[in-house]
Amino acid sequence: MRFKQPSRRDRPVMFKRSKNVSVDVGVDSISDLPDAVLQHIFSYIPTDLAIRTSVLSKRWRHVWSETPHLSFEWLKVSPKLINKTLASYTASKIKSFHLCTRYSYEADTHHVNSSIEFAMSHNVDDLSLAFRRCSPFYNFDDCFYTKSSLKRVELRYVDLMPRCMVSWTSLKNLSLTDCTMSDESFLEILSGCPILESLSLKFCMSLKYLNLSKSLRLTRLEIERISYIRAPMLSMQIVAPYIHYLRLRDSEAHCTFVDVSSLTEANVDVSTFHPRTCYHDFDPLDPHDLLVMVQTMLKTFQKVEKLTLGVNLLQMLSLSKIPSLPLPMLKVKTLTLETMIIRSVVPGIARLLQNSPGLKKITVYTTNPCNTEVEPCVNSYLDAQDLNPDQWWRLDDVVFPISSEYEVLKPEIMASFMELLLANTRTLETLVVELGSCVARSRFKELSQIALTLSHDKKVSIMLKRSNG
Repeated sequence: MRFKQPSRRDRPVMFKRSKNVSVDVGVDSISDLPDAVLQHIFSYIPTDLAIRTSVLSKRWRHVWSETPHLSFEWLKVSPKLINKTLASYTASKIKSFHLCTRYSYEADTHHVNSSIEFAMSHNVDDLSLAFRRCSPFYNFDDCFYTKSSLKRVELRYVDLMPRCMVSWTSLKNLSLTDCTMSDESFLEILSGCPILESLSLKFCMSLKYLNLSKSLRLTRLEIERISYIRAPMLSMQIVAPYIHYLRLRDSEAHCTFVDVSSLTEANVDVSTFHPRTCYHDFDPLDPHDLLVMVQTMLKTFQKVEKLTLGVNLLQMLSLSKIPSLPLPMLKVKTLTLETMIIRSVVPGIARLLQNSPGLKKITVYTTNPCNTEVEPCVNSYLDAQDLNPDQWWRLDDVVFPISSEYEVLKPEIMASFMELLLANTRTLETLVVELGSCVARSRFKELSQIALTLSHDKKVSIMLKRSNG
């Protein structure tokens, strides 16, 4: 919507105060707003800040106590003080309740319980709880698992061990981060969520078997896992026959998918590597084993039509250049690559495109420079085979930089990358390149002209997008 510029007549008049003239500047138009509007404004700020606004206007003094959205991010304030604040709350319904606080098992359990019970007694819809990492984690009372009003739950650093039948009959979104639970406990939780639609599990490393076969409405799944230096890497089996979308950030591809037969879209990368994978001090893993992991993963996503792959996984695919291990043919039509333009991803991308005969659209998001974890693994392996890493990478890909040299790219390098994509596809219709900051703004026009020529020659629509920064 375009707003009409106010006329000169309608604009406010500015006065200068003189020694002899008294000017009334006490007009408070904000206080004339309805309570519902003020409460809507308060919903976008932490509750402690909303409370402090009471000094601005007498009418504001109690407005916060009726707002349906409460947010406490008081890591340095005791849970006891939060409960004193809640004692002044007067609304009958809470739509969202966010609590991020420190937690001591001996000193704070009672006060944290009271805060959660307070939210529950006000039929909260959206509940978000995060505690500072401590031992032991916070453990809920039974009443938490029986509140049927909950529609969205987000938890961090808690133990989930229901001792009663779970009844989250309205819950549609569940997000767990750094939570501990047994396979059996989580299955009990899922059984009490009949209309669950979205599930996010981040760093919940205690889960070994995730059975979603009875979650008929669950269509969206996000999983993120990590390896710890002094802990064994645990595998995880997943049965999810009804999910349509998967976002996976796995540690060395240790997730095994038993059934994802309804999957149509996947966003996948390898998040981290155990030190033994990449460095001699830990007896490095044979890259051939890494490639087998990728081969298995690609078979899982063989039938998806929309696929997004990250830089680490693309580098693992490049390992297929060492042993000629066959990769599955993919049915992907829309492919997104989130990657740096570096030498170690090029062979993997080429093989990926060659194995995607029905590809219609490629989108490339150029990421910022970062420490890639696969490249040292590859170089370590090549060194053990008496192969010069520099010579091996430069056989076909000499134009592209290695990760340690990655900086602002010349248009010629970006053009070579686009040519690589076009040369390895037969049915491509659209290529979109989000340049970010990898090409200088002053040379964007030059690259645009190259892209225009490629588009004309290859009969492919090419769109370049640059960062607004």
